[in-house]
Amino acid sequence: MDRRSFTKMVSLLAAGAYLPAVQVHAKTYLTIDQARKLLWGNEPMEQVPVTLSKDQVKAIKKASKVRVRNDKLQVWKTESGGWFIVDQVIGKHENIDLAFAYDKEGKVMGFEILTYRETYGYEVANPKWKAQFNGRDHSEHLKLDKQIKNISGATLSCRHITDGINRLSHTWEQVLRHL
Repeated sequence: MDRRSFTKMVSLLAAGAYLPAVQVHAKTYLTIDQARKLLWGNEPMEQVPVTLSKDQVKAIKKASKVRVRNDKLQVWKTESGGWFIVDQVIGKHENIDLAFAYDKEGKVMGFEILTYRETYGYEVANPKWKAQFNGRDHSEHLKLDKQIKNISGATLSCRHITDGINRLSHTWEQVLRHL
């Protein structure tokens, strides 16, 4: 091996030692069916195709103060008039897949994290933290560090889940309650 090749190889190895290793973490907690069973038990439900109109998107954004990223919703209506909704929010960098249960009055009955892709902040899966949302509806705008306690190290995930619940509560108010 000549000197130039040797120097090039050593330089590349040294540079690789200083570059941070990228670790990808993704934890799947539940499938959609498992979340549905946890949130609704054996309650019969039917999937309802919902595509939001531009006016509905605008109204939801205005009411919730949160951008609507997807106009097609994954929703199921229960025989008792409740709703099961599968949605995504952004954590810090990656999507968090969530499943929500709303009763027939539009109050949050609970939610489950389906897949969490961030490297940290997984504490948002804590049942005690998630329980803060139970009974909440569109009538109050939830804010982190006001009605909802923050988790240090998971601030963006906490904020975005809170925003997602605000958005879905207003989606219930603007659209789902009329179906």
